[in-house]
Amino acid sequence: MATILIVDDDPKLLKMLKRTLTYEGLNVSTALNGLEALPLVSSQAPDLIVLDWMMPKMDGLRFIQRLRDNQNQTLVLMLTARDAIENRVEGLESGADDYLVKPFAPSELVARVHALLRRAEEKPENNTVEYCGISLDPKTREVINGGEPVSLTVTEFDLLHMLLLHPRQVLERQQILNKVWGYDFYGNDNVLEVYIGYLRKKLEANGRPRLIRTVRGVGYVLREVE
Repeated sequence: MATILIVDDDPKLLKMLKRTLTYEGLNVSTALNGLEALPLVSSQAPDLIVLDWMMPKMDGLRFIQRLRDNQNQTLVLMLTARDAIENRVEGLESGADDYLVKPFAPSELVARVHALLRRAEEKPENNTVEYCGISLDPKTREVINGGEPVSLTVTEFDLLHMLLLHPRQVLERQQILNKVWGYDFYGNDNVLEVYIGYLRKKLEANGRPRLIRTVRGVGYVLREVE
């Protein structure tokens, strides 16, 4: 049974979310803010954290930063009333794996949670894949680029793995979203572009060449300069 940690300062919403996810057969624990949640992450090792953005004592962004600074890559679904594109980008750039705008239907929350859990449970192909100096080992979750290790989040790793499995092949945007995120996104959600930007920044560090290329109107391709 998967374990979900819900962190939100609204007791009524917290109770509703716990009831909804418990009904789905999940093991659910709760916390009212980031400071209260941190020891639960250590003691319970949840499979997924459902996290409110605006909270007292420690908000969602600071909480995620603490996780990632400690090399904790637990999947995070961020909840927030902020629905502007720049807010979504900020939330994802903080290290969240998905973003859900309040108010939302319980069925949408359930769909997002199950999609993230499926992604965590999927067993990727075990063979190491390589292309143009990039080496990715699914078993150890290690990435080497030009002889140097590259630290990636869970989502960044899965996205790079998909690209490396199909070098020089143009992958459609929706094809990538369905494989890496596990469900369809709404038209205004630019999560894929955000994560492509993350990967490019990390892979192109120290003057390394750009390999992830945009095919306008279609998607992306991993390809060296011709």
